[in-house]
Amino acid sequence: MIEKIKPSILPGFMELLPEEQRIFNDIASKISSVYEANGLAPMDTPVIEKEEVLLAKSAGETEKQMYSFTKGDRRLALRFDLTVPLARYVAQYFNDLNFPFKRYQIGKSYRGERNQKGRYREFYQCDADIIGNGKLDIKNDAFVISLASQALKSIGIENYKFQISNRKILSGIFKELLLDNSVDIMRLIDKYDKIDKADFSRELIELAGEEKADFISSVIAINEKGSAVIARLQELNVSNSVFQEGIKELETVIKYLEIFGVDEREYVIDFKIIRGLDYYTGTVFETILCGNESFGSICSGGRYDNLAQVYSDNVLPGVGMSIGLTRLFFVLQEIGFIKNYNSSEKLDYLIIPMGDTVEYCFKVGKILRDKGFKIDIYLEEEKLKKKLNYANKLGVNNVIIIGEDEVSKNQVVIKDMSSGQQIIKSLQEI
Repeated sequence: MIEKIKPSILPGFMELLPEEQRIFNDIASKISSVYEANGLAPMDTPVIEKEEVLLAKSAGETEKQMYSFTKGDRRLALRFDLTVPLARYVAQYFNDLNFPFKRYQIGKSYRGERNQKGRYREFYQCDADIIGNGKLDIKNDAFVISLASQALKSIGIENYKFQISNRKILSGIFKELLLDNSVDIMRLIDKYDKIDKADFSRELIELAGEEKADFISSVIAINEKGSAVIARLQELNVSNSVFQEGIKELETVIKYLEIFGVDEREYVIDFKIIRGLDYYTGTVFETILCGNESFGSICSGGRYDNLAQVYSDNVLPGVGMSIGLTRLFFVLQEIGFIKNYNSSEKLDYLIIPMGDTVEYCFKVGKILRDKGFKIDIYLEEEKLKKKLNYANKLGVNNVIIIGEDEVSKNQVVIKDMSSGQQIIKSLQEI
């Protein structure tokens, strides 16, 4: 007797049932359609890269989470995001690309993170990036945020908020205050929403001193909207050039967000948004679902000065954003969004042959497919009740029932599974 192995998957990996997978695919398709409609080119990179290529761009904590292995005498690794492979790609194919290079990629990445609810070790990312050669206009930062806005709206998400900042503003303030531990302060600010506020204040005072800590706290507490936030920043009387450059960039982003169709209600300026210290140098943003902030960011990104500096002498500034699709899908399941999702991936018709009518059913099916409908034909020999139950379980609203009488008259019977009503149509009418 063969010993049975219990079917299961590793913790931190997602598998979906067919109806859920249809919705997942529909969401990915709508996002990619937004990217395509805005002139971004599709690209793909291998899931497996040379380990030294991935570690050259990011090491430290990332190296601990990276899945790596040896094949022969070569060290290989699974990509942990889509940005580092993009850096390698742009450096490798620099002479073949047109700049600014606008790309999107939807693919899996892998991180050996601690297993916890909603955090996955294998996950899909939907990335969009714009890479310049030597320079890249700041207007692109606003354009990328507008892509995120369009993508979220395309799948029916309306109640979200972009939290936008510019890293140069805090960096300039730290230089003005003559603080040489700015990285430690940035890391602390990045944890603001995750720790007790009294602990935050105490740690900030330890890092900056009481007077400077009070000043920094007043900056990250600014919550004005639109151009009002620029006025507040100017009132700080910080003369540092990096700070002033950050204000100018933020002002431009705010201006072009409106031009690119991002409503003021869709975003806030929040100087507590830091993002990864390894990548971002200017504009940064994260995205929360209003009323479900506890799930964290569902979409994030920002500006980086030189994407491929470890792979190339070419200076390649860029701006990009990523929608964590696997995590987003989990969140949308948790808040009940998926239950009411109207997927365009669903079957439009299930055709049910009754008697010896399969050939005619395939003729009907071809007519419907040629018109762009998704159809399936039930080929099992079962009673009508069981066939209709099958349609209900699939969630198919329109069932076409074809018996020998329909064949002789060149007709079909279309049953609405919601109302139970049936109508008869000729082949010319369907």
